[in-house]
Amino acid sequence: MSPTAPTPRTAAVTRTTAETDITVRLDLDSTVYDAPHSGHGFFDHMLDALARHGRLGLNVAAKGDLHIEPHHLIEDTGITLGQALSQALGDRRGIERYGSAFVPMDETLAHAVIDLSGRAHLAFEPETLDVWGDAGGMTHYHLREFLRGFCNHGGVTLHVRVLAGREAHHVIEAVVKALARALRDAVAVTSAQMPSTKGSL
Repeated sequence: MSPTAPTPRTAAVTRTTAETDITVRLDLDSTVYDAPHSGHGFFDHMLDALARHGRLGLNVAAKGDLHIEPHHLIEDTGITLGQALSQALGDRRGIERYGSAFVPMDETLAHAVIDLSGRAHLAFEPETLDVWGDAGGMTHYHLREFLRGFCNHGGVTLHVRVLAGREAHHVIEAVVKALARALRDAVAVTSAQMPSTKGSL
């Protein structure tokens, strides 16, 4: 008999600060998602890619102080998404836990490896490379802060490498799509066991 996901693996988290107001709704066992609304076109495009390639039921409604720059909006959305993921996973029993994906985009090749270990760690190689430009004001440094917030609040270990590529738009998009595909595999329910010799995550 095939393992079945506990029901429901869902979460709804709202984070409100003086800088941002963000609500994330997540369903790990649905592929139905809504177009994100953050006020930042390229960031919305990345959230859409995360939902589409991760096959996640994801809804993001976010507002932030974009008149300053997109840093707060992007970072706080990562934090809120991490909180939602952790809640939706529950005790993490039965999940595959690990995922890995390579994604090419024209001249760029990105690799993401994820462990839903309950321990937060981000190894982000693009900041050591000569990535140039931005995508609608979003740079690979904003992506780093998004992923840092996601890892820290989701209990996620994530390693990101860029094997080829220098242009920010392609680097950011390939990384997000690689993350999505790795996450899709990691959250899959594949047994009834806790995926740790410790007996808990």
